[in-house]
Amino acid sequence: MRLALISGDGLPVSGLLTVFRNVVALARQQHELTLPVPADLGFSWRPDKPAFYPEGIDPAGHPDWLDVTTARPVADSARLAKELTWIRDRVAIGETLSPDESRELDARIELLAGPYEEHFTRLLTDHRVDWVVAVNMTLSDAVPVTLALHRAAARYWAAGRPGGILFWDHDLFGSYAVHEGTTRVYPVRPNAFTPLPGGHPSHRWAVVSPGLATEADGYPTALRPTTVPNVLPVVRPEPTDRHREFLARFGIGPERPVVLCPVRVFRVKGVELSVELLAAVRAETRRRGEPDPVLLVFGSLGEDPEYAAEVLAAVDEFDVAADVRFLDGVPLASHRDRHGRWHLDEADLLALCAASHGGVFFTPNRPDVESVGLGPALAALVRVPCASTGYGVLDEVYGPGFRQVRVLPGAYPEAGAAFADWIARTRDGDRDTLDALTRNQEIVAERFPDLPWTTLLSQLAAALHPEV
Repeated sequence: MRLALISGDGLPVSGLLTVFRNVVALARQQHELTLPVPADLGFSWRPDKPAFYPEGIDPAGHPDWLDVTTARPVADSARLAKELTWIRDRVAIGETLSPDESRELDARIELLAGPYEEHFTRLLTDHRVDWVVAVNMTLSDAVPVTLALHRAAARYWAAGRPGGILFWDHDLFGSYAVHEGTTRVYPVRPNAFTPLPGGHPSHRWAVVSPGLATEADGYPTALRPTTVPNVLPVVRPEPTDRHREFLARFGIGPERPVVLCPVRVFRVKGVELSVELLAAVRAETRRRGEPDPVLLVFGSLGEDPEYAAEVLAAVDEFDVAADVRFLDGVPLASHRDRHGRWHLDEADLLALCAASHGGVFFTPNRPDVESVGLGPALAALVRVPCASTGYGVLDEVYGPGFRQVRVLPGAYPEAGAAFADWIARTRDGDRDTLDALTRNQEIVAERFPDLPWTTLLSQLAAALHPEV
């Protein structure tokens, strides 16, 4: 089976790509999967990710199993950036446009759709792709590109050719209330300008939560998505030389608890809240005479420079510069760079966190942007404590029996003291604490099973041989 990946996020590393890595691992266990997977990570159509627009990163930074294109279907990146931003902003208010404004928007979408249709057609044809996994391509970040993908798929999978395109959405319009300033980036619901899955027999659709499936039920398309929970990584629990080298590289003593903040440095992720919480935890550990925790933030400061400046201001305000490390993106596979320095993947960082008796912070600063929120799941996977703000779907996803520290507005000293107590009791082997963390692990195993994805992968493979 030949998979291809098209991601709408415009990032070289992200939680979505990490979950795709876990899906690829499942597929390799079940089926004969042709590697590397050809991929377009959206660099050329996400000017709002300035650190990676329009060509991404050095290809040497990608894992061997992923063949990432640096193609630029439209050469003038400055003009393209302005045009894509204009289109995105007009689509967001599409229901309010006059007939003349709608015709202008349609025309400008068409001008960009053509080059991208040819680009996707070449990618499919050159690699003889069976199935494209299209991640977060339903959102309206770049409607001309989504339209082009639909058209290229219709051409390539014409006349009953087996295979097709799996739209795999982690976010949808109504539930992803991202704003730039006071302006909503996406329309609240699909409109006449937003292509939806279901326009061609080759389309399949998957979403990551029941809440997204419910939202999709109200969309104007006959296709209904399948819910496939995210696949979690397999963690090797024992620390290794690479873990020790990594700690030494960042000047982190082996006695310090490692706390992970497994999010991008993107405004709605609330990294500034994790910084404030770290200061509160540190105040309590110092009162107890215990080692200072250190916070490892997964994301890149280059993704959203304006917000990154606010995060760094919080680091200064709470005087935690010695206790925070920004990892500049967590790779899909642990590796040494050309300078011999280790960059650890998510699984290795979780192993490091567990071995140090650390924990996880997950602190979205809005209640209406997370469809799942994997931070608590990652903590449970390796049986470490988690602290979370009260985002909207937290209880829906994890249930009432999941134990964690709730971070309430204005109550950071209390949350910090509670988290410090959790990590101390975990380190000391307190039986009730370890039992609670084991129960968290069991809840996560129940709520994030591999079976839906293994079933879906088997269905995709079987569809390539309809005569069998």
